This record gives sequence, C-alpha cells and structure tokens, in this order.
Amino acid sequence: MARFFGIGVLISMLLVSALMVIYKKYNSRLIFIEIQKQEKALDQYEVAWGQLQLELTTLAEQNRVEQIAREQLKLVLPSREKIIYIKP
Repeated sequence: MARFFGIGVLISMLLVSALMVIYKKYNSRLIFIEIQKQEKALDQYEVAWGQLQLELTTLAEQNRVEQIAREQLKLVLPSREKIIYIKP
C-alpha cells in the first residue's frame, strides 16, 4: 500500500512538473512575441525620428530661413553702418 502511495506521489509530481514546463514554455513564447512587437515598433520610431531629423535640417538651413524672412516677413539686411557689435 505504501509502495503504491509513493508511486502515486511520484507520478503526481511528474505530472505537475510536466505541466509547469508546458506553462513556462507557453509564457516564454508570449513574452518573445511581445518583444518582437516592441522591436518592430522601435524600428518604426527610429525611421520616423530619422525623417524628422532630415526635415528639421532642411527647414533650418540658413538660405531657407533668409528666403522666408525676405519673402514672407519682408525683412531686409541692415547696412553696415547700422550694425552694432557688442563685445562680451
């Protein structure tokens, strides 16, 4: 009787152990899928960041700023006599 009880306990422990392995494997796959999604999102953010950096560089070019200042704001460069230099 004790022998059957011991075998039953061992089989129960084996079953529980097998179920835990299956659960952990399933859980690790879910985590791996989530990591893949996050890496894909990160790649998309990096592409968008690069495009924004390129756009910022284009919009902040000196000649573009001067052109907008002249055409839209009607600004003109002052003559040399009107420029005041301040020494720090």
